Amino acid sequence: MDVDHLLSQMAANRARLKALMEGIPDRQARWKPDPESWSILEVVNNLCDEDREDFRTRLEFVLQGRPGSWPEIDPEGWATGRRHNDRNLHESVRGFLAARQESLQWLTGLKAPQWRATYATKRGPMTAGDLLASWVAHDLLHMRQLVELHWAWAMSGLAAFRVDYAGSW
Repeated sequence: MDVDHLLSQMAANRARLKALMEGIPDRQARWKPDPESWSILEVVNNLCDEDREDFRTRLEFVLQGRPGSWPEIDPEGWATGRRHNDRNLHESVRGFLAARQESLQWLTGLKAPQWRATYATKRGPMTAGDLLASWVAHDLLHMRQLVELHWAWAMSGLAAFRVDYAGSW
């Protein structure tokens, strides 16, 4: 596993995600294409929660070989319970950027981490390396989600016009 590459991707993803979340009108930031979907605000706040309370916390748990169960997470419940869609977009983006910077500083400061250290999950054994790789993959999933939200928003305002000349979505 190329840890340096994964860390550079996490840093690059910080900038990529920032670009996908900035300069958006408040109405668009809160908009959802349907009731089951997340808004841009919910995505950015999920990313912040995941950096602080999921990936970093659980990775530290595995690397330190702590006994017991992982701290519980509830991303879907957090989105509603923490009222992610009612927050300020600029402050939420700033919160994510700070959380990611803290994560990167923590990760680069690790001394000889054992990426093969294993934790028994409900899904089966998971290594610290699996968690790090999943963290990068999680960013990519949310980047795709943000692009899809931008697309759906744009299409909702362009209903009177054809966009097939642009190519297939």
